[in-house]
Amino acid sequence: MSSVRILAETLWFPVALFLGFLFCFAPALHAPQPHHAKVVVASRAQEARVETALRRQYPGGFDVTAVPYARSARQAVLHRRAVAGYVGGRHPVLYVARANGTSLMQALSKEFTGLTSARSGPLAVTDVAPTVSKDMTGTTLAYLGTAWNIPGYLVATTLLRAVTFSRRRKLLTIAGVAALFAGLGDLVGVGLGYLPNDPAALGIAFLLTTAVATFCSGLAPFTRQFFPGVGMGLFIVLSTPTSGVAPVPMLPAFFQHVHHVMPLGNAVDALRGVLYFHGAGVLGPVLVLCAWITAGGGLLGLDAWRQHRAAARRDTGAESDDAAAPLVEDPSLEIATPVAMPGRGHHFGEPVPSLVGTVRDGALLPLRHVAVTVMDNSGRQLVRAATNARGEYAVAGLPLGDVTVVASSPGRRPQVHRRLLEQGSVVRADFTLRGRCGGDAPSPTAVPVRRASGELTARHPPVPADADR
Repeated sequence: MSSVRILAETLWFPVALFLGFLFCFAPALHAPQPHHAKVVVASRAQEARVETALRRQYPGGFDVTAVPYARSARQAVLHRRAVAGYVGGRHPVLYVARANGTSLMQALSKEFTGLTSARSGPLAVTDVAPTVSKDMTGTTLAYLGTAWNIPGYLVATTLLRAVTFSRRRKLLTIAGVAALFAGLGDLVGVGLGYLPNDPAALGIAFLLTTAVATFCSGLAPFTRQFFPGVGMGLFIVLSTPTSGVAPVPMLPAFFQHVHHVMPLGNAVDALRGVLYFHGAGVLGPVLVLCAWITAGGGLLGLDAWRQHRAAARRDTGAESDDAAAPLVEDPSLEIATPVAMPGRGHHFGEPVPSLVGTVRDGALLPLRHVAVTVMDNSGRQLVRAATNARGEYAVAGLPLGDVTVVASSPGRRPQVHRRLLEQGSVVRADFTLRGRCGGDAPSPTAVPVRRASGELTARHPPVPADADR
């Protein structure tokens, strides 16, 4: 492998992350100003004058429509159909919502103050959706949403190491962790005065973490070694600047579109609707969160079907389509620890072992409780398994490459095999252990070897060059 290729494979992830932050955070947040912010005016006669004045100051910044009554202007803001409602006349009033963001409210107040005529009184700014006292900027929901969003991605990457977990157990783990995070986050937010006390917020927080974790779990088998870049690109690089840290109507059009499809942006919208707008505009964001969960479940089901088909192809001797596919790894995590599995064959929906086999005696009867030890080329013990009543054993999570497999049982001669583990295939190592007869030589002297944990154990002498492979 050339040095250029090695360098590219090593640096692609930090380079992709750097470019993502560079082209997403700065363009979205460096100079927020209105982009197609919806405004209503309580007079058709005033509509043209207000629209002309705003277009002159911010081309494409505001979309102005007329409503018949002053009450309609206020209701449009409360129902989240507009970010501002203007009522002209001798006593002009501007209806805004701090819950949409203080910077947006200030920008609207400044622009509409300049629209009032010299003959009218000063503009009265009315906040129809004030936030709690400790959320003066209206952005706390975005920060709390981030606390529920990013751990969802981390839960999925951590579960990649749980090779013995079936998909059902992984989904149950995701649901349990999401419920725990939702409860803790809401408890802290309410306790510190950052959130109003509303139980509905718990459900939205639960949906957000579940949506991100489930979709990432389904995405990982398909994106493989590119999973960290894709996952962090979606749920950190794109989600964070479009979450509501800057008011959505003040984001460029591209980032507004991203906001409306990402789990974090929709969760923040749903939280705003529940906590400050009496439930207005909540249904759509909740449906988007449910769609992400459904898509993640669909990907998990597709991967289960794909693994089931690959296992069937291996049983018939056909070559798997995924034989050359690289492993899924997350650079923020250690390599998965090898684990022993119940030696009962692979079932649909369960993790695929990388090493399986059967241990029998000289009469070809299965042997139970035989110790099967797997070691790497340096003699370090990777994992130790035991055979079941049918003499079967299975091990998952082993690294690729050559391994030494030793089967041993008291009163019987140990046997050693070497096997080459390759991606996409299940390797067999079967043993026949014969008993020690009266004239047999004693078993070879054990040689100390150090486990990964540092504990000293024993292994048998090196395998001869002509050992079974």
